[in-house]
Amino acid sequence: MKKIGVLVIDDSALIRKLLTELLNKDPEIEVLDAAADPFIAREKIKKLNPDVLTLDVEMPKMDGITFLRNLMRLRPMPVVMVSTMTEKGAEVTLEALELGAIDYVTKPNLDVADSMGDYAEEIIEKIKVASKAKVRSIEDRVKADKVEPKLSADAIIEKKAGRKSHLKTTEKIIAIGASTGGTEAIREVIERLPANSPGIVVTQHIPAAFSASFAKRLNSVSAITVSEAKDGDQIIPGHAFIAPGDKHLMVERSGARYYCRLNDGPPVNRHIPSVDVLFRSVAQNVGPNAIGVMLTGMGADGAEGMMEMKTNGATNIAQDEKTSVVWGMPGEAVKIGAVDKELPLEKIAGKLMSLIQKG
Repeated sequence: MKKIGVLVIDDSALIRKLLTELLNKDPEIEVLDAAADPFIAREKIKKLNPDVLTLDVEMPKMDGITFLRNLMRLRPMPVVMVSTMTEKGAEVTLEALELGAIDYVTKPNLDVADSMGDYAEEIIEKIKVASKAKVRSIEDRVKADKVEPKLSADAIIEKKAGRKSHLKTTEKIIAIGASTGGTEAIREVIERLPANSPGIVVTQHIPAAFSASFAKRLNSVSAITVSEAKDGDQIIPGHAFIAPGDKHLMVERSGARYYCRLNDGPPVNRHIPSVDVLFRSVAQNVGPNAIGVMLTGMGADGAEGMMEMKTNGATNIAQDEKTSVVWGMPGEAVKIGAVDKELPLEKIAGKLMSLIQKG
């Protein structure tokens, strides 16, 4: 069996050595070489034709983002970013995912030897997923964005006075779950929705250091208001709430109103936050007034919760295999019969419009 060929790109000799050693321990992976900067990396990519790159965000001579932008324009290939757990690191990593990087891992903590086993497991798994993931060039991503126009509020409701009673507008809740490739998939859905969309709750597998930056980034490109969820936030139309990276997000109902509830319990399906936790709470508290959306992601988190939503009367949508970076989570939901409609990513927002319009 052919091994997954990896090129490690990092300006730190110590990090290059460590990543090489960790990845080479897996029998399915072979680190072909390492490069200290993007100029060296460019020549080694031509010579070695690796299957996956690990790419440091901050490097001399040319930063990782500039290199990635050029790479995705000229030679699109799977890239796993290696990022610092800082606000700046989060911003740059989210930009890298927007440019087409498949996933990211944090810089290994060289001072905590005990955690190295978990780190090795994480990066090995992400390299394997990246090797099979679908990579779209920047041109393809721009074309996909142009498939449908950005919709106005008229797509959901006529512009008439007296149609916005509080009870009416809080009836619907859209619940979105995603993992690998999800930050960009969520953006593509949310930025197409009009300002008076129903309240939206989102669980994306993401570190705690990144979730606030992710919410802020979404807010900057969307007609709706996007924020990191806080315990007790009322879920209202025109607002989307992103689960913090270290807490489970749940929906609670009190009378005609819905609220965010945060829980710092243990990982579910190895994840905090967990999509299954969110979807189960939506199934129990929103029922037939909910719409579930499962986007690209590795694993099966959320499939069972989506089935519970369907059993309780919700309508569910899954991103199709062709447009998913990884068709794990949506594929599992489809397999168990939890999904009513599979759609390309660029058509999901339009489908949400029509479902809401039909009531």
